[in-house]
Amino acid sequence: MTHEFYIKRCLQIAKNGIGFTRPNPAVGAVIVLNNTIIGEGFTSNYGGNHAEVNAVNAVKDKSVLKNATIYVTLEPCSHFGKTPPCADLLVKHQFKKVVIGCVDSNSLVAGKGIERLQNAGIELVVGVLEDECRAHHRRFFTVQEKKRPYIILKWAETKNGFVAPIKKDKQHPFWISNTYSQQLVHKLRAKEHAILVGTNTVLADNPKLNVRSWSGQNPIRIVIDSSLKLTKNLHVFDGKVSTIVILDSKNIHKETRENVFFESINFDENIAQQICEVLHKHKIQSLIIEGGTRTLQTFIDENLWDEAFVFVGCSVFEKGVKAPVLKGEFIEEKIQNDILKTYFND
Repeated sequence: MTHEFYIKRCLQIAKNGIGFTRPNPAVGAVIVLNNTIIGEGFTSNYGGNHAEVNAVNAVKDKSVLKNATIYVTLEPCSHFGKTPPCADLLVKHQFKKVVIGCVDSNSLVAGKGIERLQNAGIELVVGVLEDECRAHHRRFFTVQEKKRPYIILKWAETKNGFVAPIKKDKQHPFWISNTYSQQLVHKLRAKEHAILVGTNTVLADNPKLNVRSWSGQNPIRIVIDSSLKLTKNLHVFDGKVSTIVILDSKNIHKETRENVFFESINFDENIAQQICEVLHKHKIQSLIIEGGTRTLQTFIDENLWDEAFVFVGCSVFEKGVKAPVLKGEFIEEKIQNDILKTYFND
């Protein structure tokens, strides 16, 4: 088997950690001896073992490791955090070879893990399926290199480009997409760290912004409420999940609410950039923006987004709230009678 084959396996199992390991990256590790996989591991929930530790623990006879190769999606860490350095563990067991998908850009590591392995005389191969590994670790790399969360835009629109009717009878979401698309959205929520909506979306829909049709952790809720229009009885203020409220610096807020945090920005300039700075301060690694049109368009216009999922349903409105305008190439797929357009901001 080739190095690429085993790194692909690392990527497969690493996906099991997405949504649970943050702020650590969701790494995958595979140990191979005589062309046979003898141990595998992925990063445990934050505070638990890293992928390399779990892979080593899966091998009963540790004496064989000195003749084995370990494959990892990301450079082994070289610093003490919640756990000891993984590079030291690999040196301790005298691995014959270490194959690495991509180098860690975190300043605490950034080649130091590789240097430690080299100094121990371990054979190294670096950069196997590098693009695929960087894509897998895109949330982690965005935080490290751009000092902001990885940003995903999401909305559903009708065939003729509306995201909502002008008026609704009740304060709840109006579904444009089908139940399969809605389940996919909840799967997405379970993977990402936070979810953001604007004032009008909260007022119109009173959304819970949690995970219901999938298994996983609820994202932190980010609510834009520049002039403090939103009342305490709304779902986003139920205290069950942390909520960060973005308000205009012209307004002063002194009230304390359970599990609700208030942050001020200047709404006269670079709104999206300032929100990113607030979220980086709160160590948010990834963000889904679910509406409304004005909020989504703000991030599009400031070019602060990485992926976009646009669900196109079968319904047609005579009039309504226009969908955001997003130009560029996209990948199209069918979800029953819906169409999903996926954009990547290269």
